Amino acid sequence: MHWNKAWFQFLILLLLAFIWGSSFILMKIGLKSFSSEQAAGIRMLLASLVLLPYSIKNLKFLKKKDVKSLLIAGFIGSFIPAFLFTKAQTQIDSALAGMLNSLTPIFTLAIGILLHKTKFKWLQVTGLVIGLIGALGLITSGKELALGNVNSHALLIVLATVFYGININEIKSKLSHLTGIQITSLAFFFTGPAALIYLATTDFEPVLQSPNWPIHFLALVALGIIGTALAMLLMNSLIRYSSAIYASSVTYIIPVFAVFWGVIDGETITILHLTCMACILLGVYLTNKKKVSRVCCKPL
Repeated sequence: MHWNKAWFQFLILLLLAFIWGSSFILMKIGLKSFSSEQAAGIRMLLASLVLLPYSIKNLKFLKKKDVKSLLIAGFIGSFIPAFLFTKAQTQIDSALAGMLNSLTPIFTLAIGILLHKTKFKWLQVTGLVIGLIGALGLITSGKELALGNVNSHALLIVLATVFYGININEIKSKLSHLTGIQITSLAFFFTGPAALIYLATTDFEPVLQSPNWPIHFLALVALGIIGTALAMLLMNSLIRYSSAIYASSVTYIIPVFAVFWGVIDGETITILHLTCMACILLGVYLTNKKKVSRVCCKPL
């Protein structure tokens, strides 16, 4: 493959944006028959099963000193956010979820500055502020600004982006000696059993009573295999062969696909939503405008 070619890296960037931008609508479809917890569990289990051959192959690279960081990559970087996103989408539109996901690089930089002594420019601080203002507008969903009007389910996605920031900084500082495939497969090696155990405790009888559950299950299959396992392998490889900053620019494009699918599915997109999304994207742009060490981004 042509990983060292700029044109190939750009195609991978667009492919990732399409995959992750489509993940939100796949979650919405899966939630028509499955509970939010079941949808997240199935997503993580399928991703782990697909990666299992790589996990077994790469066990020889597993060192005791890396276990903590791999657990963070698996649970903070993927497992818990998967549950947060599906829970959030029981109450908010998939397009809005895609917009809020653009906060990931902003929190990645903020956590890098606070916990990893990442060098920064004041322009990036300005980006942080603008991005958070945009997120606040989306969270309040056009209502009068008051604490009682804050959509708590939207806050779940904000929390997920914070977890993404923690995860990426951990990978950059502690796991740089491993390849993207090794990190991904070994991290999911730990999350697979947890997902299986959790799913075994849930009740699937209501699901089987839904006449269209096989179709909704196929959406979760696509979400787990393509939107999680494949996408993570592509993202980690892109970071390795290009740069973390270049790879993070996928966040600029994801909301476009998320909004596109939302409109196709009949969701309402208001001027306020678009304005707030523009604020978030401007904040992301300013945050990543100058190269900052130890910073990158990871979406849904």
